[in-house]
Amino acid sequence: MKRNLRWKTIFIVVVVLVCILGITGIPNGLSGKAILASTIQRIHLGLDLQGGTHLILGVHVNDAVNAETDQAMGHLQDAFSKQGIAATVTKPDPQNHPERILVQNLPPDKAGDLRSIVDNDLGSNYELRPIPGSATGYELDLKPTAVAAIKDRALQQTIETISNRINQLGVTEPTVQQHGLGAYQILVQLPGIDDPARVRNVMQQSGQLSIHLVEGGPFPDQASALAQYGGVLPADSILVPGGNVGESSGEQWYVLQRTAVVTGNDLRDAQPQTDMSRGGAMAVGFTLTRAAGRRFGSFTARNIGKQLAVVLDNRVKEAAVIQSRIDEQGQITGNFTPQSAHDLALVLRSGALPASFSYLDEEVVGPSLGADSIHDGIVAAITGFLVVAFCMLVYYRGAGINAVLALILNLIILMAYMAWVSATLTLPGIAGIILTIGMAVDSNVLIFERIREELRHGKSVPAAVDIGFRQAFITILDTHVTTVVSAVILFLFGTGPIKGFAVTLTVGLIANLFTAVFVSRVIFDYVLERMPRGAALSI
Repeated sequence: MKRNLRWKTIFIVVVVLVCILGITGIPNGLSGKAILASTIQRIHLGLDLQGGTHLILGVHVNDAVNAETDQAMGHLQDAFSKQGIAATVTKPDPQNHPERILVQNLPPDKAGDLRSIVDNDLGSNYELRPIPGSATGYELDLKPTAVAAIKDRALQQTIETISNRINQLGVTEPTVQQHGLGAYQILVQLPGIDDPARVRNVMQQSGQLSIHLVEGGPFPDQASALAQYGGVLPADSILVPGGNVGESSGEQWYVLQRTAVVTGNDLRDAQPQTDMSRGGAMAVGFTLTRAAGRRFGSFTARNIGKQLAVVLDNRVKEAAVIQSRIDEQGQITGNFTPQSAHDLALVLRSGALPASFSYLDEEVVGPSLGADSIHDGIVAAITGFLVVAFCMLVYYRGAGINAVLALILNLIILMAYMAWVSATLTLPGIAGIILTIGMAVDSNVLIFERIREELRHGKSVPAAVDIGFRQAFITILDTHVTTVVSAVILFLFGTGPIKGFAVTLTVGLIANLFTAVFVSRVIFDYVLERMPRGAALSI
């Protein structure tokens, strides 16, 4: 018995030491200030405690659907051009019905060719049907299941892209997740952010990079560009603005080959760098994947002497003459500051947004409000702990000390877990801790009352303690399991603050099973080992 008690005590001491190490880390010194500073660094505070920015974004998922149908239109136009089919391909309402394409003026004898093109090039995601009352018109629609899949994929890709950009900015413990059910909204919480304007700018950039061959330009305006082609651009060309955004005097227009030689998907890396050929000006260098580099090298080798345009977010950022073969590495130049070059490289590395978004809600939580929340939460937790401890000591006398020690260890384990896994402590999380205090004491009350009942029935003290723990354990386990299941549901379907409450409550309850059942039993066994035979238990 004594040997088992010794090993159990050693195990509890080890758990306590590991937990204290998790909370404090390895401080730079043994002074109180050093330990406090190390502890504060390991406990991550959420937006409501630390202050920061709260955003709700509405994702324009129709942009992704438009991009899909635009690509389908390009396939149709290219196929019609190759087969000599004279027909017009349009989208009648890209804003409200981005999934719909109209094919008009199609010769009746080419209907079979159209259906073959749709089946072979566009796959099973499209439905083709004649326009009622028209012998030469057809309606091509994305299937509802395909539209829903594209929208869901656009939302998830937007979340991943924004997360990557924010993480590379160094924001501590950001929250980027879906908000609402079926609303295509994103919740963004940035604790401690001191430059929300910069974060918004980095998030907002679409980061769509492509490199095209220049067929004409620069032109001073769109009319001049179109005049060079008789008022109608060739089917395989596009007209793209260039120059400085927002400065009409610096804006120019370029006619580019529609098909991009390289896109943002071909990038392997992008970094800010100094361009010594331009007097040390800032630039952004990019590196392509091997496959894209080989393709780009072959293309530039065939087109030496022609102009190549770097298009970023549908604007020509740079147009230069190809002097020699270019393989995997290139450079974007412009009027960059060190920060803007860094941010552009970050955007390119994190990938392009599949859809634009707008800001539906923006709130800024000041650090003073967070400090007040921390103070009030700590006061509430300490007050609740002291009141509970006082009641336990008065009502259960010596056994109340047992409950208080188990309660303290419960809180230590909970805070250690949050420090070890870098969990974020929020105001609802503090509420979960306070609720855990009540649940922990409830377990001790069940055990103590069961022991009292057995003593009233004439059982000896060791027998009463043993039966009390064994009989109360089933009830404790049942109540904890049902509460943990509820907390898991809150975690799965709740937002950030609700998840914080669910996490602290769940961990606190699991720790309570250890402290209220195992640790309390060891303390009772330790007391019983030293009690004189026949002595009464203080309970």
